[in-house]
Amino acid sequence: MIGWSQGVWESPVTEKNNINNDTSVSKDTKPNPDEKYLVGAVPEVNGKVEWQLDVDVPGKSAQEIYDIIFDCFTNLTKEENQLEGSCVSLVNKEEHIVVASMKEWLVFTDKLLALDRTKFNYTLIAYCKDNHLTVTMGRVSYRYDEERVKGGHVYMAEEWINDENALNRKKTRLMPGSAKFRRKTIDRKDLIFDTIKTAVLK
Repeated sequence: MIGWSQGVWESPVTEKNNINNDTSVSKDTKPNPDEKYLVGAVPEVNGKVEWQLDVDVPGKSAQEIYDIIFDCFTNLTKEENQLEGSCVSLVNKEEHIVVASMKEWLVFTDKLLALDRTKFNYTLIAYCKDNHLTVTMGRVSYRYDEERVKGGHVYMAEEWINDENALNRKKTRLMPGSAKFRRKTIDRKDLIFDTIKTAVLK
């Protein structure tokens, strides 16, 4: 007889056996359309909601980046969705810093006889250095439902769209009410940051 070496032996799993015995196979699950809006999508710095964009800009001086960002922020304040008071509010030419106070409409739905939107306030701060740009987006707040409620409902991002308040306990889905604010704010942030990157990397 042929001598077998010591080792661990087991029966091979055939396709037929696998169908009957493999309990690890699960039904196909649909992807979560809100995946990008879940845990970590709304970061907090020292308890305040704030996003940060860092872009390496090879070959451009701090002054060149500053000039580009000043123009970029100015253009943002002139977009169709902007409200009175949206402006480039502060600059520091020596340290190459630009601050924009943004006030705009954030639209949830825009259908015939069904316009749902909120006034959306936030601050952009750009720090320009040789070969590098950092932009933060923070101080986020909303004024909602002014047409029906005198003064509207005022929400701060830290109490409305952060992970603690906008996600369920398992952090697997968005909570009703604040969900549309969180989605649209993240989408708007992505669009603004993409616009800034495109401008500075030309």
